[in-house]
Amino acid sequence: MKKIDYEHLRVLVVGAHQDDPEKCGGAAIKFARLGHTVKFLCATNGQSGHQTYPGYQTVKIREAEKNRARDVLGIAEYDCLDINDGYLTTEIHNRERMMRTIREFAPDIIITHRPWDYHPDHRNTGLLVQDCSYLLRVPNFLPTVPVMEKLPLIFYMRDSFRKPNAFTPDVVIDIDDVSEQRLLAYAQHESQVFDWLQWVDGADPASVPTDQEGRMQLIRDMYLPRCAVTDAMREKLAERYGAEHAARVQYCEAYEACEYGASHEGVDYKKLFPF
Repeated sequence: MKKIDYEHLRVLVVGAHQDDPEKCGGAAIKFARLGHTVKFLCATNGQSGHQTYPGYQTVKIREAEKNRARDVLGIAEYDCLDINDGYLTTEIHNRERMMRTIREFAPDIIITHRPWDYHPDHRNTGLLVQDCSYLLRVPNFLPTVPVMEKLPLIFYMRDSFRKPNAFTPDVVIDIDDVSEQRLLAYAQHESQVFDWLQWVDGADPASVPTDQEGRMQLIRDMYLPRCAVTDAMREKLAERYGAEHAARVQYCEAYEACEYGASHEGVDYKKLFPF
């Protein structure tokens, strides 16, 4: 089977909603700066994610917002499957949609949700990727799209859920140098971050800032704690950068190896995540 070309990596981040792939925004920025090809894919189109707008309008708004986030991150593509959020299931027709996108992009790396999460779309996105993983090399499943030459390495993005299994960091990267750019990508999802997430969490609309600096501070308060460095992550940072560098890191992204897809045995994570 074809080997990994570490000089020309293709990276696919599969999230459930517009703003979920941004959890990998630091890695995406760094991959793109090195000339690797990065695609963000959302499994849903955003139609359910607003308290005021009708679904068709929200879809149009989210389309424009994710394109702005793409430009901020400097990645090649940011696409969505045409599935209404809240309605995502792991049925065969959705597996075919996910399979088509993965095969056509032919990634070396896929990063997605773990299948333990509060949101059914998050769980089912991860399960869809898992369900596609072996079939990517089966010619008679979705025969209209050629199989991939090799299976991708699959990773999970970080989360805080502990049952039935807590997240285990296998790859941890320093994102201090791209943290503000990563947060700026979140800021492009205005209808999600400043409207929907505030409303659904019960925030007073009057408390949501309207000026740019106030909005950026809100995003820092929301998202930076999710990038905090735990003791286990500090150890992984030290393996990658050395103890002195690791001690200075404020924010990181962490990834857990998934046993689906290609085997991780013998893979050089420092070459796979070359930063």
